[in-house]
Amino acid sequence: MKDVNIIVLDFGSQYTQLIARRLREDKVYCEVLPYHTKIDAIKAKNPKGIILSGGPSSVYNKDAYEVDQGVYALGIPVLGICYGMQRIAVDFGGSVIRSDHHEYGKAELTIDMTQHSVLFEGCEDERTVWMSHSDKVDVLPEGFVPIAYSPNSPYAAIANEEKMVYAMQYHPEVNHSEEGYLMLRNFARKICGITEKWDMGHFLKEQIVKIRAQVGEGKVLCALSGGVDSSVVAALLYEAIGDQLIPVFVDNGLLRKGERESVENIFKVHLKVPLVVADASEIFLGKLAGVTDPETKRKIIGHTFIEVFEAEAKKHDGIKFLAQGTLYPDVIESVSVNGPSVTIKSHHNVGGLPDWMDFELIEPLRDLFKDEVRKLGLELGLPDSLVNRHPFPGPGLGIRIMGEVNKPDLNLLREADAILLDELKASGYYTKTWQAFAVLLNVKSVGVMGDNRTYDNTVCVRVVEAVDGMTATFAHLPHTLLERISRRIINEVDGINRVVYDISSKPPATIEWE
Repeated sequence: MKDVNIIVLDFGSQYTQLIARRLREDKVYCEVLPYHTKIDAIKAKNPKGIILSGGPSSVYNKDAYEVDQGVYALGIPVLGICYGMQRIAVDFGGSVIRSDHHEYGKAELTIDMTQHSVLFEGCEDERTVWMSHSDKVDVLPEGFVPIAYSPNSPYAAIANEEKMVYAMQYHPEVNHSEEGYLMLRNFARKICGITEKWDMGHFLKEQIVKIRAQVGEGKVLCALSGGVDSSVVAALLYEAIGDQLIPVFVDNGLLRKGERESVENIFKVHLKVPLVVADASEIFLGKLAGVTDPETKRKIIGHTFIEVFEAEAKKHDGIKFLAQGTLYPDVIESVSVNGPSVTIKSHHNVGGLPDWMDFELIEPLRDLFKDEVRKLGLELGLPDSLVNRHPFPGPGLGIRIMGEVNKPDLNLLREADAILLDELKASGYYTKTWQAFAVLLNVKSVGVMGDNRTYDNTVCVRVVEAVDGMTATFAHLPHTLLERISRRIINEVDGINRVVYDISSKPPATIEWE
């Protein structure tokens, strides 16, 4: 078992993942575990520091979340954030009360420079931080002193230097907290004494050894979608076990222009991976004929993929393992305070598996965030065009055509979408935005081209800015760029005479239209 530099005990905060991300950005290896993790399991990971996250509960609730008290006896530094601070205050004999004035949002933090806390080394004495609490520490535990305060929190940060226990009422992990990243770095580097730097080069070497030990002489089946996660999984496995990997790429006929050729070129030519390509476009389009309901389309595409994948898998003997692109946020959600039990989720690679596939799972990316997966892809030699591509939905263009999916409409949409992406890349806006695509509305309108009347299709252009896709705002593209995109689509794609731009944000709208 790999030693963990920092363990974050999750009490259910919406920001817990951010704590881990901030530390990993500073090359400090950390893991998130449920708050109720037993002390023996924590000891087994040999951490150099513990962070107690925030959470929605109150320490005085009847069923308040508690930490194994053995954590405080490990003799290593502990940092509490928000609920974690209140947990520390009560556990060490202090008290917490309901605040008269709840603090949600930005607050002015003043650091008590007379205390000379290493936690704030290099920080300005006045900073804006992000508060989100309704309880606050009322009486400090013995041995603790205040090291920072805000207008509504005389104990915005506290410390017991002798016991190496620190706590903050605010959230240093969010971007709104100025120099919060530096406070977390000080905790890890200066207080916990972590000097080693974890990066994708180390991760790659560790995973190759681990995969080889797990697989032995067995074969591994991997569904390759052409997306970032599955591509990195396939490249990593091939690096580790070579021809014992059976990567299967299913062409469902719903891909973007040139996508199949691009995937084949990257894996067959560039990486020398013996990719198995299953052309099932006619099967998919046959089952989608006449179907207009978006959810029905999604289910048909998912079920058909399983059928095609099953047929391909049965052509190969000796398969013992199935590779999946599970990422760390999925793992955290599955073991969090209110998270679901661990299952093979429908959004991973193959969209759910039939019962006969009794394989052992290999999930080499389960310790990584999305940005780390991209770095690993570059480490493996995957091209930047693949590693940093925009998200693409599993059902593909099937949910970007309003109504029935057919070949003529797919061809129209492919051409329009290719022009959009081409212009965004040429202008530099592709790398500045989260996702961009065209939607065929199947709404016709009157137009004039030359001296002739037209009655053709309308395409909607959707370009959004986001951090993680959970929320999004439409991109404020220059009017000259929008005009160029519109002009090219109308002039170059026969059958389209009108282009509109989607200016709705998520929420209330979703990023995809279906």
